[in-house]
Amino acid sequence: MISRRKFILSGAAGVSVLSLSGRIPDSKRGVHSASPYKPIVVATWNFGIAANQAAWKVLSNGGRALDAVEAGVRVPEADLRNVTVGKGGYPDRDGHVTLDACIMDEKGNCGSVAALEHISHPISVARLVMEKTPHVMLVGEGALQFALESGFERENLLTPGAEKAWKEWLKEKKYQPVINIENKSFTTEKLPGNEYNHDTIGMLALDAQGNLSGACTTSGMAFKMHGRVGDSPIIGAGLYVDNEVGAATATGVGEEVIRTVGSFLVVELMRQGYSPEEACREAVGRIAKKKPDTAKQIQVGFLALNKKGAYGAFALQKGFSYAVCHQQQQDMLVRGESLY
Repeated sequence: MISRRKFILSGAAGVSVLSLSGRIPDSKRGVHSASPYKPIVVATWNFGIAANQAAWKVLSNGGRALDAVEAGVRVPEADLRNVTVGKGGYPDRDGHVTLDACIMDEKGNCGSVAALEHISHPISVARLVMEKTPHVMLVGEGALQFALESGFERENLLTPGAEKAWKEWLKEKKYQPVINIENKSFTTEKLPGNEYNHDTIGMLALDAQGNLSGACTTSGMAFKMHGRVGDSPIIGAGLYVDNEVGAATATGVGEEVIRTVGSFLVVELMRQGYSPEEACREAVGRIAKKKPDTAKQIQVGFLALNKKGAYGAFALQKGFSYAVCHQQQQDMLVRGESLY
């Protein structure tokens, strides 16, 4: 039985220990970490623990990775304590809660929605875009129309708590994202560091059949300009899956992820022989190289899972964490390494 309070939070040394299992030679990078765990699911940030456990119910019963990642990220989408994802997410500067999400399966099929209002589970709408339309992405009013026609219920997503935070923000209208605030708290409990936050859950899964899928969903940056869309719903930026190689997802300031087509880059680096962590590190390094001054003031992190079940992550700033779930451990939280 899983203990709700039982996590393992590993520092840099802990990450190294986790990646030592089953090393095999690699001609380009020297080593390539391989995990004995299949199925496995990984997800960004602390709230990935509960999301992973929902995904694990699918995977542990022989289910498909695609079903697992959808089920998993629906958990934070529905959690009103989480002000960064789904219903309860903080609004834009005009008071609109707009949601972004994408999903991708082992066959390269993908679906996405952006700037979607009034629907609690954008990830499920994205899946229907993938499965029921000839398109990849629907946005705004068109995405809402499609969701309603598909049977989703129209809701007011602006919760009293989010509305209060927005009205407080309006007093100064200062837009300054806080690094790693998404990791300090995702709950309304009175805990240290429980300020507002803004970010993404990205989830990657490898099922018992050896197939990969991924999902990514967010309410975007708190108090963003109306109509702003970050990397989360963009295939290749916030998420990418190649069933021959691996999968990757991103978190943090989406504009910089888009500029580097980050998740696609990570997967292509793994194709070249990089381990998941090495690929994430290289992608982060390219952001820092292009914009060194900006990179020191923002957070961007990548999480990757390869075809062998090995996983890894890397971020610009300290404090990025991700959750791991497999047969031996269902509630593990790992602190990724960072450039700064």
